[in-house]
Amino acid sequence: MSENVSHIPADVPEEPAAPKRESGSEISELSKKGYQLLKENKVADAMDCFAKILLVDESNNYALVGMGDAARKRNSFRDAVEYYRRCLTHHPGNNYALFGLADCHKALNQYHKAIEIWEQYLIHDDKNITVLTRVADAYRKVRDFKHSKAVYLRVLEMENENPYAIIGLGHLHYDFKEYREALFYWEKMLESTGEGVDIRVLTSIGNCHRKLKTFANGILYFEKALKMDPHNFYALFGLADCYRGMNQQCRSLDYWNRILDQDPRNKVILTRAGDAYRSLDDYERASDYYRRALNIEFDTYAVLGLAVMSKVQGKHDEAIESLRRLIQQDPKNYRFYIEIADCCIKKGDRRRAIEFLGEFQKLGIRNTNVMEFMGRLCS
Repeated sequence: MSENVSHIPADVPEEPAAPKRESGSEISELSKKGYQLLKENKVADAMDCFAKILLVDESNNYALVGMGDAARKRNSFRDAVEYYRRCLTHHPGNNYALFGLADCHKALNQYHKAIEIWEQYLIHDDKNITVLTRVADAYRKVRDFKHSKAVYLRVLEMENENPYAIIGLGHLHYDFKEYREALFYWEKMLESTGEGVDIRVLTSIGNCHRKLKTFANGILYFEKALKMDPHNFYALFGLADCYRGMNQQCRSLDYWNRILDQDPRNKVILTRAGDAYRSLDDYERASDYYRRALNIEFDTYAVLGLAVMSKVQGKHDEAIESLRRLIQQDPKNYRFYIEIADCCIKKGDRRRAIEFLGEFQKLGIRNTNVMEFMGRLCS
C-alpha cells in the first residue's frame, strides 16, 4: 500500500478510443498496439509505434499522449511534460494529457503546478476520486492544511472507506503535529484492513503514541511491525525511542544496536546509543560511540555528549571549551548555555554562570529553562 498511486488508475482509461476514420485504420492499429505494448512494459516498442503515427500526423493526440505515458514510465518526466504540452496545444482540455502532465509535475515536486492542472481536469470530471486524492496529496505537500483536508473529506463523502484519503488524513494531521487526530485515521485504516494491514500503518500508529508519550501503547504496535519484518528500521527505531522515553536505557540499547548491526555508520543512532550508555554511567562505551559518530562527520550531539561526560567526570574546563565551540556552530541552542552555566556552578563560579546565561538572553530569545536557571542563580 502506498499513499501515492504510481500507475494510471482504472477510472482513467489507459487507452483512449482510437480514431474512427476509415482512412485512419493504420493509425488506429498502431495506436492500439502502442498502448498494449505500454501495458506490457515494452516501452521502447510502444514508442516506435507512436513515433510512426507522428510521422504521418505530428499533432495526433493519441500518439502524443502515448509518448508522454511512455516517457513517464521511464521516469523521464521532463520529456513527458513536452509531449503532454504538445497534445494540449492542439487539443486543449484533453483529459489524458492533463492527468499525465499533472502527475509529472508532482513527480518533479512542482506541486503548485500539479494542483493547477488537476483543477483543470476536475472541470471535466469533478467526481474522479483518483484525481481528487492527488489534489489533496499535493495540497498536503505544500502545507495547505485547510484545502488538503477539505478535498480528502470530499473523497470520503463519496467513498467512506477510501484508503488513500484515510492515509492522507493520517499523514496530514501528523505533519501538523495533531497526533490524536492522526491516530484516529491510522486506527481507522487498521480496522478496515485487519490482518492484512500494511506495516507502515502499524509504525505510523506507533509513532503517534511516541509523539504523545504514550510509550507503552506505542511499543505494542512497533512489536507487531517487527514480527512482520524483523529488520524494519522504523519499528526498531520506534521501540528504541519508546524505551528511551520510559527511561529503560538497557532495553533501548538492544534496538539501537540492532539498527547499527544493519547500518554501522548511522551517526544519529550512534549518538543515541552513546547517550544510552552515558545514562548508564558506562562512559567508556559512550565515548566510543560518540567518537565513531564524529569519525563519520561532525555531529553536534556527539560533541555535546562528550562534553556532558567531561562535566560529570569533573573536567569542567574541557567541557566548557567544547560547549563554547558548539555555541559558535549554533548560537541559539539554549542547552549549551545551561550546560556551561552548570559547569561554572560546579567550579564555584556563580558570577560566570550568570554571565553565560546573560549572553543567551541578549539574543532576545525567551526560554523557560534559561529563565528558571537564571532566577535560581539570582535569588
